Amino acid sequence: MPDFNPTQYAVPLFVVAVLAEMIWAKFRAPEAYEPKDTLVSLSFGLGSTVAGALLGGFALWLMFLGNLTIGILFTLPVVLLGFHPVMIAICGGFNLIYQFWIHTEAIKRMPAWFEAVMNTPSHHRVHHATNPRYLDRNYAGVFIVWDRLFGTFEAEVDDEPIRYGIVKQLGSFNLLWSVFHEWIGMLTDIWRAPWKHKLSYLLREPGWSHNGSRETSDMIRAKWQARVAGDVAPVATSVATRNRIAASDEAA
Repeated sequence: MPDFNPTQYAVPLFVVAVLAEMIWAKFRAPEAYEPKDTLVSLSFGLGSTVAGALLGGFALWLMFLGNLTIGILFTLPVVLLGFHPVMIAICGGFNLIYQFWIHTEAIKRMPAWFEAVMNTPSHHRVHHATNPRYLDRNYAGVFIVWDRLFGTFEAEVDDEPIRYGIVKQLGSFNLLWSVFHEWIGMLTDIWRAPWKHKLSYLLREPGWSHNGSRETSDMIRAKWQARVAGDVAPVATSVATRNRIAASDEAA
């Protein structure tokens, strides 16, 4: 079995790039970095790497015993086509490396042809936004064409700055709460829900509730669109009224 993990070779570059952008932000965009937030994010990355190495190695070991794990179900089609699990793991490493560089505010736009096909910093900023216009959009890891194909693409617009975070902000930099709060929330919802709705809290979209007490991203976006339409309508009416008045004055 080949012992090759592309991510481990990219880690030094990750560190250099993070430090470079922190220096850039200090002089060009001081508000772009919150030290505590950055520390929590880096801890997330470290924890994810360790957990991935442990669980991934265990899953690979099970596969060479001829068994399947839940994780392999996501790559089952390519496994059935004959691709070796190690090859899939290596491709996953390159996928992760690509997604590192798109987490930046230092790059505004890439060339138009690149923006049309590939995931970019502009597209991925949208993914991390809480603005109703941007909410739950641009899921792609590498190729943005998938979002364009399935109707989940949203372009970043210059007149609406990105507001980062989640719909209900954590209000804390506690690492353990940051990691496990959503699991705690899901388990609490499942525990309290009627039996016929318990599975839906695992399978339905974020924000769904069996009694309609919360809002999904589609609901939030619809309310925003209605509000925008309501703000625009009076302006359009006033313009039409002014035109009629002007026409009357000319006739007189």
